Amino acid sequence: MRPTDIPPTSGGMSVRARTMTPVPTPSPTALDVLRSTFGYDSFRGEQEEIIGHVVGGGDALVLMPTGGGKSLCYQIPALVRPGVGVVISPLIALMHDQVTAMEALGVRAGFLNSTQSSDQRRQTEHAALAGELDLLYLAPERLGMAGTTTLLDRLEVSIFAIDEAHCVSQWGHDFRPDYLRLSVLQERWPDVPRIALTATATPATRREIVQRLGLTQAREFVASFDRPNITYRIEPKQQPLAQLVSLINAEHSGDAGIVYCLSRASVEKTAEALGGEGITALPYHAGLPAPVRAANQSRFLRDDGIVMVATIAFGMGIDKPDVRFVAHLDLPKSIEGYYQETGRAGRDSLPATAWMAYGLADVVQLRQLIARSEGDAAHKRLQGQHLDAMLGLCETMHCRRQVVLEYFGQKSEPCGNCDTCLTPPEAWDGTVAAQKLLSTVVRLKRERNQRFGAGQLIDILRGNRTAKVDQWEHHQLSTFGIGTDLDDQQWRAVVRQLLSTSALAVSGDGHGTLEITETSWPVLRGERAVQLRQDAHPRAVRKGRKTADAGGGGSRSRAAAASGLEANEKDLFESLRSWRGETARAAGVPAYVVFSDATLVGISRARPATLGELSAVSGVGAKKLESYGDAVLTVVAGT
Repeated sequence: MRPTDIPPTSGGMSVRARTMTPVPTPSPTALDVLRSTFGYDSFRGEQEEIIGHVVGGGDALVLMPTGGGKSLCYQIPALVRPGVGVVISPLIALMHDQVTAMEALGVRAGFLNSTQSSDQRRQTEHAALAGELDLLYLAPERLGMAGTTTLLDRLEVSIFAIDEAHCVSQWGHDFRPDYLRLSVLQERWPDVPRIALTATATPATRREIVQRLGLTQAREFVASFDRPNITYRIEPKQQPLAQLVSLINAEHSGDAGIVYCLSRASVEKTAEALGGEGITALPYHAGLPAPVRAANQSRFLRDDGIVMVATIAFGMGIDKPDVRFVAHLDLPKSIEGYYQETGRAGRDSLPATAWMAYGLADVVQLRQLIARSEGDAAHKRLQGQHLDAMLGLCETMHCRRQVVLEYFGQKSEPCGNCDTCLTPPEAWDGTVAAQKLLSTVVRLKRERNQRFGAGQLIDILRGNRTAKVDQWEHHQLSTFGIGTDLDDQQWRAVVRQLLSTSALAVSGDGHGTLEITETSWPVLRGERAVQLRQDAHPRAVRKGRKTADAGGGGSRSRAAAASGLEANEKDLFESLRSWRGETARAAGVPAYVVFSDATLVGISRARPATLGELSAVSGVGAKKLESYGDAVLTVVAGT
């Protein structure tokens, strides 16, 4: 700034001002930060309104689907407001990657958790106190430590962000006891704005979040739960491993994916089986040694084309944007869990698949787990309601996306991008079949005081003289052999669908036996018709191992990410992916930290020749332009 001239004195000498009051540098606006730091030209959906509310000091509860841009809703306020933004996250194993991603954008970030040495924690605390951090990530359990609260008292905290806020719900699918102490944020630092964020919350869970976190005065922002880029598909379970291999080889060869299994043993078996088919797959479950889990997670995040086979212990907060498919080999316990897990696919908004194989044994197993679970009758009833909703999604004749969205309180039109929209299922009148099955259950109970599982019931109906049938003399029942019009799989579908509508129940004896319910009697008396869904046949299973050049040297494996590109643009996209992989490995960071697939697609279409043209591509901020700009232009020029 130029000093101010003072008029000449009577002696004719000109005098310069000795002191000046500096004009403060204006704080960057939210849009400035979005463009310069993150490389995006405009906000999406309600982001701008949410950010403006929090920057202004207001509390907020944000429900936004995975991949919808939730993180920006607290990252930008933390960069605009004075002080350090404190992020409460349950994801200790991922904090390092979250901080690495922020640093790649030029954001000063650090974390405090139990994985650090005392010296490392001390260095982070000193950086925060010196004003050298924009974001500080904390595990929720640290708020119970006196040293942490003392540190926060000494800091100028810009905002508190509570990520994965549904973890505070005690009856939810991801309950974390440490989240219950987060009410201390309001009590101890009442003037600091708080923003709680989650991708999955029914109206009941939302109310619980508000109550437990003391957010009664917070403004609620509920974005659409729709993820239109995800194709939802559910197949009858016949040969689930073979069905999964067929899906991967036919549609996702070489893509990153997540396969969820209910048990640790199933995780190990599935990962080994996929490896035997030439698919690079790694296991992840709580029974593995911590170093193995950490190494497998790190490899999944950093390398392209890894399939992670896991229990639900894996996945929350995974920032990897290019997961092209999520598969379930076992039935999730609730739509919340299913939506949370499938939402890890296609975070970059490019096409992705949510696939599940679902069968009768899944229903029986989960019904048994509920019966044997801890908790009172109300808790078991709630678990049963969650499972009923999940079964309704599996058996629906209507658009699957509509069912999911309606569960979260959102109305929608048929999506045209799920299996029931693309290939509408056929219905058939299953009243007589249901009566035959229920009648067999009744006769076994009344005449012999016996209960059996689905396999024995089907053998009776189909007239199979098995050793077990002969042992119990079930061939003498009047219903023996009256169901030969349906094959074994069709009868299993009847049992499964009656269970899903509570016209049949799994008994509490722990053996998976079946019994009738109050809902059974109107069916038996002919007072209620039963419409059943005709199972579609699963895709043909491809034989043989996947070869290294399947799909033309791997070009098919990039079909989803590169969809819509011209041939020469696809060549550039592949060159950019190769460069990104080498760059990420050299830096020891996940590939997406360099650039996302969506940004590489944008570069491939734009073919920038200058840094200025490259900076106009979505996802290329100032720091990434400085770090990678020249190298990217070299790749573009050489392809």
